[in-house]
Amino acid sequence: MGETLGNAQQGNAEPIALARSVPGDACPIERALGIIGSKWTFLIVRDLLLDGTLRFGDLLRSLEGISPKTLSLRLRELEEAGIVTRTVYPEIPPRVEYALTDKGRQLERIFIELKRYGLTLDGAEGKRTANGE
Repeated sequence: MGETLGNAQQGNAEPIALARSVPGDACPIERALGIIGSKWTFLIVRDLLLDGTLRFGDLLRSLEGISPKTLSLRLRELEEAGIVTRTVYPEIPPRVEYALTDKGRQLERIFIELKRYGLTLDGAEGKRTANGE
């Protein structure tokens, strides 16, 4: 290991190298996965990256198998983490839209690299859909 990611890849002022955390200190990778690591959370962020602003019902339809309760909980967690914004419009019926924050949009390069890696896995080529997912 020991590879360093430079400024162009990370968008940060200092290069970052993989290293073990000091025992007792929170690992940055573990913290990141704690926010986006669950199946549904990851897919919610993916859909918001692909489609931009979405309403609750749109997300519910795009995530086959998720319950409204789970979707609501995951969206609330993402909002608390500063990844998603929730906008409520004072209409009847009420309209609620979800969008990624700047912090949330920073995840795009991670999703692209995970997709790149996923395409290298056995059988991945035959499982792609028309939109490349």
